[in-house]
Amino acid sequence: MKASDLFVKALENEGVDRIFAVPGEENLDVVESLRRSSIELILTRHEQTAAFMAATHGRLTGKPGVCMATLGPGALNLVTGAAYAHLGAMPMVLITGQKPIKTARQARFQIVDIVATMKPLTKSSRQIVSGASIPAVVREAFRLAQDERPGPVHLELPEDVASEEVSDDLVVIPPHPVELPVAQDAAIDRAATMLANAKRPLVMFGAASNRPRLAGQLTSFIRRTGIPYFNTQMGKGTIAAIGSDEASELWLGTAALSERDYLHEAIDRADLIVTIGHDTVEKPPFIMGPKGPKVIHIGYTPAIVEQVFSPHAQVVGDLGLSLARLADRVEGKLPNAGALASLREGILRRTMDRATESRFPLTPQRIVNDVRAVMPADGIVALDNGMYKIWFARCYRNRSANTLLLDNALATMGAGLPSAMMAALLYPQRRVMAVCGDGGFMMNSQELETAVRLKLNIVVLIIQDDAYGMIRWKQAVDDFADYGLTFGNPDFVKYAEAYGAKGRRVESAEGLVPALDAAYREGGVQLVVVPVDYTENNRVLVEELKNRVMEEVTQ
Repeated sequence: MKASDLFVKALENEGVDRIFAVPGEENLDVVESLRRSSIELILTRHEQTAAFMAATHGRLTGKPGVCMATLGPGALNLVTGAAYAHLGAMPMVLITGQKPIKTARQARFQIVDIVATMKPLTKSSRQIVSGASIPAVVREAFRLAQDERPGPVHLELPEDVASEEVSDDLVVIPPHPVELPVAQDAAIDRAATMLANAKRPLVMFGAASNRPRLAGQLTSFIRRTGIPYFNTQMGKGTIAAIGSDEASELWLGTAALSERDYLHEAIDRADLIVTIGHDTVEKPPFIMGPKGPKVIHIGYTPAIVEQVFSPHAQVVGDLGLSLARLADRVEGKLPNAGALASLREGILRRTMDRATESRFPLTPQRIVNDVRAVMPADGIVALDNGMYKIWFARCYRNRSANTLLLDNALATMGAGLPSAMMAALLYPQRRVMAVCGDGGFMMNSQELETAVRLKLNIVVLIIQDDAYGMIRWKQAVDDFADYGLTFGNPDFVKYAEAYGAKGRRVESAEGLVPALDAAYREGGVQLVVVPVDYTENNRVLVEELKNRVMEEVTQ
């Protein structure tokens, strides 16, 4: 058989059912082997989208998504997606082609050292130089991609290696379960003692607490300890923020900013913060300092010490088991567990202020409120990156885990639509929405064709301000002139229709919910455009929060 056949068999052995790709001539042997396999080849309109979709597959399932591109320019277009998965801890395998390595009949045409390019952006980057090595190389790639901390792995398969004949006796290597290490008793005891002595404890859930394997275990920890908690942006949804469950009633909010927000009233008063799954690739949820609280880091891997994060104790090992053992030590023994719970009502009330205001164009708070109204408990909202992301992080209340997908690590524009497309492929019976600014949407808007071709049911909400809004806001906050960040846009309704999708524009403050409901009832690929009033950025995130801090100082 051909080495490409063996390669595809190895992918099937790993449970791969889809590959997202823009193939080139160096991939043609693999493409032919895929044609005869059980794996679906999904053609995207840009390699970046293929990588974003593969990364989101890893994020939602815990199993590596797979994307493929050719050499040179195609492979380089995967780079942003590789960084997205690398910083976001999403398991993914990237496959690229290359010219033959045993001859050089085209000299150096299109040749870039992609293995070297990918090394700083992946957990491993290697070239396959022999067909016989494929079973071991592929097995190791998938093992490494899933191993904590998860991330992308790159494999380069040269054209002549893919086409060579290999022995039919070569067999793939079956995966086997790998149990995570268990935290040491001494670490559990140390953390338990610190919790027992705390006067105002607080729990924070970070990015790694959103691993699919953790369903229910984190909620159990909060129920058993009774400690109020908050989350980072990428830890959002770890525990349902809405419901009658006692755990949801202890949620204080999301650290959408690093300081000064209403949530920081609790953070600033805490004398001990237990960070669960915190990854310092995220924008800091709070700034540690010598006068701040003690911090316990509980994670799969040791904490990376940063200028703004240097924990006083660590519990390293399987998160679910570590938390269960810690709860066993302290349950019923924390008389001060709920000391900060009384702050909850005031924090959430002020955070959600003006969420139903009838102003047009709509305020960001109203947009978040109306999206929440049309999304069921299991509905998935995938955010692109822009000013609205801060508002969704602050104001959107999750009903279940992994239902608000945002990137607070690489924070790249252009990922929102591909992420939502992946969610719609995985969960075709659930409501899925991509929320994009007009700038981020246009970076990968061509994928509307892919979504239509795949017959996805998806709503794309475009928040229009005709500018790169977050940078323009920062420009104003820093007292720079308003310059260089505005642009024109196409007629988005006609643009959607040109791809075979449906489009509609919101024309009033009360028009968003009916437009979204109608889009979901109609089904297929739907685009809804809503204008936004971003004067709230300065009113709330600058003036209001600055005044709050000044009031505290004068009290």
